[in-house]
Amino acid sequence: MSSRISFDPIGVEIDCDEDENILEAAFRQGWNFVHGCREGQCTACKSFLLEGDVSLQPYSTHALSESEEAQGYTLLCRAMPDSDEVVVELLHFDPDNLRLAHPIGDGVAAVTAVEPLTGDMVRLRLQVREPEGFAYTAGQYVDLHLPGTDGQERRSYSMASPPSPDGVLELVVRRYPGGRFSGLLEDGGLAPGDTLAFTGPYGTMALKPGDRPVLLVAGGSGIGPILALLGELAAARATRPVRFFYGARRATDLPLREEIAALGAQLSDFAFVPVLSDDGDADWDGARGLVHEAACAVVGDGTLASPVVCACGPPPMIEALTAVLTGRHGVPESDIAFDKFTTAAAAVPD
Repeated sequence: MSSRISFDPIGVEIDCDEDENILEAAFRQGWNFVHGCREGQCTACKSFLLEGDVSLQPYSTHALSESEEAQGYTLLCRAMPDSDEVVVELLHFDPDNLRLAHPIGDGVAAVTAVEPLTGDMVRLRLQVREPEGFAYTAGQYVDLHLPGTDGQERRSYSMASPPSPDGVLELVVRRYPGGRFSGLLEDGGLAPGDTLAFTGPYGTMALKPGDRPVLLVAGGSGIGPILALLGELAAARATRPVRFFYGARRATDLPLREEIAALGAQLSDFAFVPVLSDDGDADWDGARGLVHEAACAVVGDGTLASPVVCACGPPPMIEALTAVLTGRHGVPESDIAFDKFTTAAAAVPD
């Protein structure tokens, strides 16, 4: 049995099988609705239920409160239709990117390198073996299947380099104590020659074309997709102004500074601004504070007027950045693309 799902205000209709959520059904039929974690944590796919009933798979009440659910709000990545007809109002959508640019599918890749970047971050290099010609857009991510779980357990990581014709994927992974996947990246748990199954590409963060200034903001391992976007700009020898703000706790937590400088050198107007939140580094003479405040300041003072924005980091950083840019500096929400990263532990329902 399937349900008919209608989406306002874009006038799209899809079929949703009883064993899939609405977002999965949309993917299956080639639609690319705004989404993030796909685990009910990040709010990116929050929508409003106009007609019909749904049941929700486990989710975090930080993404959807009980009062919001009572008012009719829902999460497309968790919503399983209970009615034959369901009508959903999309609260966030990109009319220029409603269709998937690349099909979502399963693949296999071989590990080629595991490279330490900081005390708790590594770069994982993979060579795609299947499918041939795997493609993605800079800013997207894949799900890596945890070995030995038959794809039942997965972890999401963004590509940290722009697409290449030779099928190379680079991922920046933060190691967490007891992490099911990140723990494999130490003590030889995952080594060159090992293979990993993956699914993707997912994600809707992408850089808008044109000549407007670009504001890139990242925190922690959110540097991955932002680095891919910077690589895309560098490959195009972009002449538009580009500012990259990166937030870390300490100077020892700053990865890939030489690579960022090399990419920036290929742009005509580029600046990289690392921002430390911990005041314990006495020798640090750079920016301190919260990265979203430093990034918003260059918009507020006119240094970067009317920018397009791409940001990746923890939800509080993204929410604070978006609130200041839209509420104080008049940046339209449609000009802000983001990816809120969450940890697997956060997926446990409250």
